[in-house]
Amino acid sequence: MSDRLLPKLERLLASWTARLETADPGRDLAEGEWSGARLLIPGDSEWPTQLDDLGDSRPYALWLHGQANLRFSCLRSVAIVGSRAATPYGTHVAAEFGAGLSQRGWSVVSGGAYGIDGAAHRGALACGTPTVAVLACGTDVTYPSAHHDLFAIVRSQGVLVSECPMGTRPTRPRFLVRNRLIAALSRGTLVVEAAVRSGALNTAGHATSLNRLLAAVPGPVTSETSAGCHRLIRQGAAICVTTSEEVIDLVGALGDDLAPEARGPVFPRDRLEPETRRVLEAVPVRTGVGPATIAVAAGVDLQTVLSCLGGLAAAGYVERVPRGWRLRPDRPPAL
Repeated sequence: MSDRLLPKLERLLASWTARLETADPGRDLAEGEWSGARLLIPGDSEWPTQLDDLGDSRPYALWLHGQANLRFSCLRSVAIVGSRAATPYGTHVAAEFGAGLSQRGWSVVSGGAYGIDGAAHRGALACGTPTVAVLACGTDVTYPSAHHDLFAIVRSQGVLVSECPMGTRPTRPRFLVRNRLIAALSRGTLVVEAAVRSGALNTAGHATSLNRLLAAVPGPVTSETSAGCHRLIRQGAAICVTTSEEVIDLVGALGDDLAPEARGPVFPRDRLEPETRRVLEAVPVRTGVGPATIAVAAGVDLQTVLSCLGGLAAAGYVERVPRGWRLRPDRPPAL
């Protein structure tokens, strides 16, 4: 064994020995039962088997507090993550995605933090589908404290999840460690807003390493809180999405959850026959011209022009003036 490695192992052993001296599984179980939480271990019927993809990093057990079944809630789920210091644009988009996914029967998995996490949970709760909040503290600890009411609603409509026993306070390392659970529980991860240095990008990295699908929402190019999303898209690590339908298209069943193609508005003139539309486009706006001039501009014969002009006049597109034909000045812009 390397002389450099031995002191490090000794320090780690001393650290774990100190922790073991204070560990009291019986007390943890009693406190969990008293608070209303339940302990879940691999092999239980509620255990999400996708956590096995974590390999040696799979949690040994999970504390749950809530009415929803964790396994069923995660069968069709998307993780939504992003910046705590979210902009109004980011929180609006996160809530829209959370609500859109929930309306279509997809659960939202997130971390219960300020900003994007909280907005995504609220959007999902508004539409009734269970939401899963993965915490970096005990399920009896409200962090952030301002989310006390939010977590109460999550317990009634969804479930709080943590590796930590009751009373455990959050630390920065615990946030990074729990991110692997957010990525592993869901079918795919959506990054709504993230700076270049962001915990959300840590979750995105876990999603990629687990071969989960990764998506990102573009933001203003001037916004630093979207710079991480833009980098993921530019590097090809994430798919650019703008609607919840596109997210479901990405993570859903092949052929069953396709997003509709985006289309512009359909105007009345779009329903005209091709020749009639060509004649209409050849009619001038201000001064009138004769049918022969229109025929040359439209590339059709004179008889076709005369036939089309009659129908266009009846439909209100064109009018006859002393010098020929022109577009009606009072026509709606969409015509």
